[in-house]
Amino acid sequence: MNYLKQGSKVAIAAPARCVTPEEMAFAIHWLKEQGFVPIYDDRLFAVHHIFAGTDDFRAAVFQEYLDNEEIKAIWLARGGYGSIRIIDKLDFTKFLQHPKWIAGFSDSTVIHGKLSSLGVPSLHSPMPFYFANKTEVAKQSLFNALTGKCLHYEFPANPLNRLGKMEGEIVGGNLSVLMGMNGSDIFPETDGKILFIEEVDEYIYHIDRMMHCLKRAGKLAHLKGLIVGGLTQIKDNTHPFGQSVEEVIAEAVSEYDYPVCFGFPAGHFDDNRAVFFGINSRLMVTDEKVVFWNDGTFYSLKPKIVWTKQKSDFV
Repeated sequence: MNYLKQGSKVAIAAPARCVTPEEMAFAIHWLKEQGFVPIYDDRLFAVHHIFAGTDDFRAAVFQEYLDNEEIKAIWLARGGYGSIRIIDKLDFTKFLQHPKWIAGFSDSTVIHGKLSSLGVPSLHSPMPFYFANKTEVAKQSLFNALTGKCLHYEFPANPLNRLGKMEGEIVGGNLSVLMGMNGSDIFPETDGKILFIEEVDEYIYHIDRMMHCLKRAGKLAHLKGLIVGGLTQIKDNTHPFGQSVEEVIAEAVSEYDYPVCFGFPAGHFDDNRAVFFGINSRLMVTDEKVVFWNDGTFYSLKPKIVWTKQKSDFV
């Protein structure tokens, strides 16, 4: 598994909701501008109800890209809903012989979970859908991640942060999607890991319920740290819940002593920056700011896969 270089082929696949040529045009042009070769055809624009084709159709296209050794990355077209309907239809045997980067977020949490169970790193990142609206920093972060450059972010402290340093592999994704995976073989192992969560368009009490579900399932007790990304368009009931969404999350992990940070720049907003999953990352949470970095070094989580270490360019 290698980082991308000039001329690398990047497939665009839609394992969930349908997309239009107009919605994909900017991202396709961006790939070309970066020196990559976008791989897609008319199947990308298939429609079956809300999905990009039937379950079998989407799985077949995705399988083709998984098995193709010439394709070095798969960029998931958009989220919405649908990946969980096809994940068990996919065969990762050939993929494990020649693993490649898979990038996306939101509904892509399902695929990140599957890759985590296989010991394969992946990339939580913006997707082609609405890519034109992403900040230049977010776009650059995706390029940096795909090409093996260090990811280094600094952002302001939040009063609810719990100070300290965390280092380890990041797992997780969208909280609602994670809950849909709970109890299955694709829910990521959280013990000894840094858990990342983000959410959009949910009620505060729903988030409270999900956090307590994770807690009762033992998924929060043995983390190295908790990273909370975007909490976007969060709603309250007419009769207020009584706590902010940040307070709900902070309370759910209050009995643990690992560092916690809110406001990480990843999620359902324009400054959605790339984050490596399954690769050692470091976070320093102080009174004034949070500093995150990943030096681009990756290694197998499973002994059966051997990859070459990549050296950091971060000073």
